[in-house]
Amino acid sequence: MSMAQHSTALRGYAARHFRWQAGGDGKVATITLDRPEKKNPLTFDSYAELRDLFRCLVYASDVKAVVIAGAGGNFCSGGDVHEIIAPLTRMSMPELLAFTRMTGDLVLAMRHCPQPIVAAVDGICAGAGAMVALASDIRYGTPRAKTAFLFTRVGLAGCDMGACTLLPRTIGQGRATELLLTGRAMTAEEGAAWGFFNRIAAPEAVLAEAQAMARALAEGPTFAHGMTKKLLHQEWAMDLDAAIEAEAQAQAICMQTNDFHRAYEAFVEKRKPVFEGN
Repeated sequence: MSMAQHSTALRGYAARHFRWQAGGDGKVATITLDRPEKKNPLTFDSYAELRDLFRCLVYASDVKAVVIAGAGGNFCSGGDVHEIIAPLTRMSMPELLAFTRMTGDLVLAMRHCPQPIVAAVDGICAGAGAMVALASDIRYGTPRAKTAFLFTRVGLAGCDMGACTLLPRTIGQGRATELLLTGRAMTAEEGAAWGFFNRIAAPEAVLAEAQAMARALAEGPTFAHGMTKKLLHQEWAMDLDAAIEAEAQAQAICMQTNDFHRAYEAFVEKRKPVFEGN
């Protein structure tokens, strides 16, 4: 499929292992993990489909922002015990490494897709589900959200799917160390105070508020948003000199966009700019 074909392919995308909705103008897409009877666990297939979807979003110029949520009052309980953990106990080392690399690839695909990702986290948010929330760019929680990095609870290291890189940068080294070593649940109050959650909303309102944030981002200068997300990711590995130079180049590129000129013209004419993402 060509890049031009990719640019509109996701408008009518039919997901097999979760719900995908890009209604109206298609600018804001909502992914809903939809196995509420089990608190929306992930399976081998749903991991792979989510990874592939976020990879495709690099080329989906029609989608400007993404919301990810869970059905039935919970976000995601992590890997399904019977459909993932049980088979893992019978796999060979090469098979296990292929699986752990695939789960890490989901996080990489989320971090590399240019669209801002807003997570609406209600109820249980555990294990791989906590990593999906952490890999999102903005997180809205509810008072009943319980976020746990459960890997030690099943005899594994806390360093899974990039947790030892992403979590300390989000909530601090000491707090991250405690959560990753103990596997205890972080409360919504802690999550808000520590910077994991950007906002706490009522359970019945959290999805709508996350979608409203995504809509506001989608109406902004989306090419520039993608540049911001890229530099937020890349600058982890840079010293200050390299970071300032990278930002100088990024901003010079953005100054060539039509959105930059639209903003100036709107300012001169004393009206709100209408951005088009180019």
